Amino acid sequence: MTDPYLDVHIDDDVAVLTLNRPAKLNVMDVATRVLLAQTIRRFGTGDLVRGIVLTGTGRAFSAGEDLQAVPTDYDEIREAFATFHDITRAILETKVPVIAAVNGIAVGGASEITLCCDSRIGSPAAEYYQPENHRGIIISNAASLLMGRLVRNHAMRIILGSSRIGAEEALRIGLLDEITAPEALVDRAVEVIRQWNTDPRITALHLGLLRPRLEAIEAAFAREDDAARQSWESGAFSEGIEGFWTSKNAAPSASQ
Repeated sequence: MTDPYLDVHIDDDVAVLTLNRPAKLNVMDVATRVLLAQTIRRFGTGDLVRGIVLTGTGRAFSAGEDLQAVPTDYDEIREAFATFHDITRAILETKVPVIAAVNGIAVGGASEITLCCDSRIGSPAAEYYQPENHRGIIISNAASLLMGRLVRNHAMRIILGSSRIGAEEALRIGLLDEITAPEALVDRAVEVIRQWNTDPRITALHLGLLRPRLEAIEAAFAREDDAARQSWESGAFSEGIEGFWTSKNAAPSASQ
């Protein structure tokens, strides 16, 4: 299975997976998310590479969900959540380090994907944005667990306030582990993987010890799914997405 919006490159012994839809800020539709999870699992066994780097093309890491249409029923929301959840699951099941090279803005579900990675290295243009609380959408990808695990009490303002977090602040609060020049970003992520994974047998064991337990992740998925169902049933989800498109479509005429 191939996808025009996901590039796969092997840098000697590290797989670099690049979201490549720059005209749309690397938004991910269902097909791209399914393929991303499959690709992570293929390289995550440790048989082919020592690690995986996730990054984006252009000025965005990824703007997250492809919101081309308002869901017409809860099954569509459930499918969207399931495909995002499975990327998180795939990352946490790997036997090799997974590093997010955050080259630009990371929005919603894409931001949440980075939370389960073993490290997040950003360029100065890296920016985190969780708009869900103001769009009637529910966070996913076990972000309800992982965000607080990384940034503690900052999670409330990031999620409830939908604050945009630039690279320097992300570094200060723990969303990023380091900042490097844009042209060196992927190379630095590859370098860290090689430093970390000198003995794949031992590294895989330490990853299992240091990552959150999958039982806790699955419990977070279940809570997020239930919250999404309640959001749909209340009407908040549809209203939020419709409001997003109304404001987006009105923006050009308002600026003329």
